[in-house]
Amino acid sequence: MMGDIFQRAKALPLSGKLGLALVIFWLAVALFGPMLAPYPVGAFVAYDVFDGQSAKYWLGSDYLGRDVLSRLMSGARYTVGLAAAAALLASTSGTALALTAAVGGAKVDEPLSRFMDMLISIPSKIFSLVLVAAFGSSLGLLLLIAAFTYIPGNYRIARALAVNLAQMDYVQVAKARGERRFYIAIAEILPNMIHPLLADFGLRFVFIVLLLSGLSFLGLGVQPPDADLGSLVRENISGLGEGALAIIAPAVAIATLTVGVNLLIDAIGFSGKGKGQ
Repeated sequence: MMGDIFQRAKALPLSGKLGLALVIFWLAVALFGPMLAPYPVGAFVAYDVFDGQSAKYWLGSDYLGRDVLSRLMSGARYTVGLAAAAALLASTSGTALALTAAVGGAKVDEPLSRFMDMLISIPSKIFSLVLVAAFGSSLGLLLLIAAFTYIPGNYRIARALAVNLAQMDYVQVAKARGERRFYIAIAEILPNMIHPLLADFGLRFVFIVLLLSGLSFLGLGVQPPDADLGSLVRENISGLGEGALAIIAPAVAIATLTVGVNLLIDAIGFSGKGKGQ
């Protein structure tokens, strides 16, 4: 299995390898960053605010004299962790509903699809702002908001795939054998949807990173003393005029994370087409 993974990684184009390297880097930072941070996250370690890069503070200090590198390594955990969990929840829920619609017939498909069309018409940021304003900001609520916001988008893509596959001969043969709908959905349709669904999962992840970062920039995301990458940009906005690393570093982190995932998605899609999948 590991050999197959390495072969697939070697087969990626240069842009895909760059994207894979960025994704692995940020996953490693999210998993091990807080343990490897040179200073405690909330410790005031520098005498000067917005201090420049030095051997002691690799990314300088922030608006309170805290080490930017330590806060960046901790903040990546919230950005990557929340976005990955929300994308997984959105993709799993949307795909399950899409399979239900595909094998359930028009009586299930029509009302479910119209309901999803209604949800997808609501602007994601406005919807998020209303819920956060009504119920307050917490990690659990942010997770649910991000997941619920992107379920309709995943549903539309998964449903289109599932409905097309449901017309294939091997699915019709399974129906003629008298197989149950659950078996047809899980064993006959779902395995042939995995490749495009993985690409869609990557897109959902990028959308959710940007959504959560936008909410944090507005002060409605992860709350102090915790901070994600969007929060780090917001709290150091006063250093923009000085070109402080405290605001540049988290902005670059968000950019490299999202660009890396996009490059990897594009490369996976390209290699999939090349194999005729």
